[in-house]
Amino acid sequence: MSTPPAPELFTWEFATDPYPAYAWLREHAPVHRATLPSGVEAWLVTRYADARQALADQRLSKNPAHHDEPAHAKGKTGIPGERKAELMTHLLNIDPPDHTRLRRLVSKAFTPRRVAEFAPRVQELTDRLIDGFAERGSADLIHEFAFPLPIYAICDLLGVPREDQDDFRDWAGMMIRHGGGPRGGVARSVKKMRGYLAELIHKKRGEPGDDLISGLIRASDHGEHLTENEAAAMAFILLFAGFETTVNLIGNGVYALLREPGQRTRLQDALAAGERGLLETGIEELLRYDGPVEMATWRFATRPLTIGGQEIPAGDPVLVVLAAADRDPARFDRPDTLDLARRDNQHLGYGHGIHYCLGAPLARLEGQAALATLLTRLPDLRLGADPAELRWRGGLIMRGLRTLPVEFTPAPRVHGN
Repeated sequence: MSTPPAPELFTWEFATDPYPAYAWLREHAPVHRATLPSGVEAWLVTRYADARQALADQRLSKNPAHHDEPAHAKGKTGIPGERKAELMTHLLNIDPPDHTRLRRLVSKAFTPRRVAEFAPRVQELTDRLIDGFAERGSADLIHEFAFPLPIYAICDLLGVPREDQDDFRDWAGMMIRHGGGPRGGVARSVKKMRGYLAELIHKKRGEPGDDLISGLIRASDHGEHLTENEAAAMAFILLFAGFETTVNLIGNGVYALLREPGQRTRLQDALAAGERGLLETGIEELLRYDGPVEMATWRFATRPLTIGGQEIPAGDPVLVVLAAADRDPARFDRPDTLDLARRDNQHLGYGHGIHYCLGAPLARLEGQAALATLLTRLPDLRLGADPAELRWRGGLIMRGLRTLPVEFTPAPRVHGN
């Protein structure tokens, strides 16, 4: 029996449903050299065991300096705009020992206790945003809910004053359009954010508060303090990594539930009975089934190595495809089935190893609050468009919908006027 032809990657059709293509790659070319839309060539790692190994392999550096890139590829890896804005020295771009030092400093300011204390604020934001459209009977859940919720939450955590948060919302909106906005808009937005963060850090050095940026400034490790550049880069990556992933977790999660009414009803019944266990396992399953991060951020081989039987030359970029690994039938039973009660669910949605997502507890908190509140307050929530009409945002790393139109029976506000 002949092997079917390799699927075309990075088309609009692929973006809508990449999973059949990833199934082909897992079976026939599990470590596959692909030309990305930017023209950069990189290795795609698609099997779970190989992905988990690669995520923890310290021969794969996060530092773009290790990229053996031709001149045309300069600036085409990493987060758009970060090079020009001098925001490269953050946790996603560095290796030990600097990574160990910076992560330890940030961890002190970003503890599970701080996240737990933040739960009432997340619930307040969630209710306020739903109040904005509850009486109308229709909404775009991306723009009116999934997008602003994590932006306002991370701004509060960082210590961005409320009166400045809408500016952040605008800049962040430009950053996640992935080419859908005006030319140069991403770089301009990153530059504005960089300038604002530098001013805010300077201000908080003189008047620290009980917030994450003040914590970053105060935190020291064996007498070493964060430089202003490191603090700005850290605040930037916490904002960037801390909001778009959650936008997509909420958007993809609600979309999956709307397309799987049996699972959605199970969750609503559990919530109505005051049981949160299914919500907790359900968030993990939504992260596995159609998670917010399609590929882990860039890695570069510091020396020749072998992954999944494939030799990778030194200097080559490697992209671990989390979306493919998390549907690997060698690791997950019935991987293409959404099962909110799935138990053995060690998905790679937040990575693995020393770069495991620091903000995972906050994202889980926001995801649980968003889903539970939506399904409870708007119980007959339904899609307001044909699934074939929905469009997914372009871009390599993240996976998320551009819009998610919904309809429901109008409901009262909870905050009155």
